[in-house]
Amino acid sequence: MFGRRRGMETAGSSSPPKSATLTLPPTAGLLSCRVLDTVHRPVRQAAFEVTDPIGRRIVSGETDPYGGFTATVPEGEYRLSVTAEGYAPFHGATLVGDPAQPGTGEIVLDAVEPPLLPQPGHWELDPSHSSIAFTARHIGFARIGGRFNTFAGGVRIADRMEDSSMHVIIDAASIDTGVRLRDDHLRSGDFLDAARYPTVEFYSDRFIHRSGGRWTVAGALTLHGVSRSVTLDTQYLGLGTGLEGEPRAACRATAELHREDFSLTWQSVLAHGIAAIGSSVEVALDVQIVHKA
Repeated sequence: MFGRRRGMETAGSSSPPKSATLTLPPTAGLLSCRVLDTVHRPVRQAAFEVTDPIGRRIVSGETDPYGGFTATVPEGEYRLSVTAEGYAPFHGATLVGDPAQPGTGEIVLDAVEPPLLPQPGHWELDPSHSSIAFTARHIGFARIGGRFNTFAGGVRIADRMEDSSMHVIIDAASIDTGVRLRDDHLRSGDFLDAARYPTVEFYSDRFIHRSGGRWTVAGALTLHGVSRSVTLDTQYLGLGTGLEGEPRAACRATAELHREDFSLTWQSVLAHGIAAIGSSVEVALDVQIVHKA
C-alpha cells in the first residue's frame, strides 16, 4: 500500500465504474491520487510513474494544477513512484481492482532543503570535467550526437545568486561527431564556417530561481556571427571538493536551438521530401566550476 497517504489508493469493483464521459472495460480499474505537501497544498507538475511487478512502465505523466492524476489500468498489483523538484521522492505499492479499497489516495511529499549555493567570487569552468554536447535529427528519424572538445569559461557568483553572470567561449573547429568527413562538412561554410567565425560564445547575467535546485539561465548566444536570446533549463547539483581540496560546484543544463535562427540554413532534401537534417538541435551541458581565489 502507499506510504504516507490519506484515504484509499485505488478504485475498483465487480461492476466497472461509470461517469458522464468514461466507461471502464470490465477488467480495468481506476488509479486515482492527489499529491500534497506537508501543509496540504497540491504539488503541481509532480512526475508520476506506474510500473508492474517486474518493472515495466505502464503509464506516466504529471499531476494537474490540483495535484491530482488518474489512470485507467488493468486490474492487478503495481508500483507507484512520484517525484517533484524540492521534495523527497515517494515509492509505494498499490492494488488496482480490489473492491475493499475504493476511493482516492493522497500522497504527502516531504520537502527537502535545496543544495548549498557556491560562495561569492570568481569560478572557472573545468573543461576536463565538463562537456558540451548536442543532438540533431538525421533523415527524419535517426539521431546524431556530437560535442565540442575545446571550450573555456567563467562564472561570477554574486552575493545574491540572481545577480551572477557567466561567459563561455567554444572553439567552433573543435566540433566532433566521430566521423571526420561529417565534421569537416560541419566546419565548412555550409554550417559553422569556422574559418570565418572561429568561436561560439554565450553570455548571461540573468539567473532566475524556479524551485529547489532548478534555475533558468537566460542570455545571448553568438553562433555563426548571429546573436540570439537563449534560455538554459538548469539543474544545480550542489557543492563538492576536488582531489586537491579545491571547492567545486556542478550543474546540468539543456536548451533547444533552431538552426535557421543563426543562418545555418544548409539543407538537402531526400526522397519523399524528407530533410536530411532536422531544423532543431538539442544541447546538453554537464558543467563543473572551480573556485579561484
